[in-house]
Amino acid sequence: MRQIIALGGGGFSMEPDNLVLDQYILKQSNKENPKICFIPTASGDSEGYITRFYESFNTLPCEASHLSLFKPPTKDLEGFILEKDILYVGGGNTKNLLALWKEWGLDEIIKKAWEQGIILSGLSAGSICWYEEGVTDSFGDELEPIQGLGFIEGSHCPHYDGEEDRRPSYQQFIATNQLKQGIAADDGVGIHYVNEKIVKIISSRPNAKAYQVSISNGILVEEQLDTNYLG
Repeated sequence: MRQIIALGGGGFSMEPDNLVLDQYILKQSNKENPKICFIPTASGDSEGYITRFYESFNTLPCEASHLSLFKPPTKDLEGFILEKDILYVGGGNTKNLLALWKEWGLDEIIKKAWEQGIILSGLSAGSICWYEEGVTDSFGDELEPIQGLGFIEGSHCPHYDGEEDRRPSYQQFIATNQLKQGIAADDGVGIHYVNEKIVKIISSRPNAKAYQVSISNGILVEEQLDTNYLG
């Protein structure tokens, strides 16, 4: 069973006092003490980010670890990854994340992990990366389209309500065929895929939602999707 849980925002790094999204991710492993590995590549393996991960996940029922490409724990990255139950990818610069993963061969290792049933999750850059395409600020001040790993068809926009330019930019990119139709997620929303199909949309905030954004007969359509508030 191939699982991906893509967060538009939220989780331990944005809501350290509200870990319901992180708890949901852990529960999907169906293990009492799942092995979860944080991959903070997009932040340049920020020490502060890694510290916040452990501060949160050490309070939850799991065995927490992290993978730094700047200070690798082992030469055998495949062996290190494939013994985990969950991979949790942090936010930051999506372009740099994808470039470094490709250079280290981590993109192929993660794909193998996913195909073997290891849960993939993450927010912002760590959610964009799973899709064919996304909208990112990796290139500078302006938002631009970017190609992802393509594990999930279509495009993705995180922070849909959290950053002023996200919503209009994503809609414009789809309307002008710069991006394929796809899924947008507010901060605090998680989209749970099983075998590339959405099975549940969850939120840590009562008003946070996910949206299907598409073109129909030349008209842009934004459809609000059913969201389960975990609070």
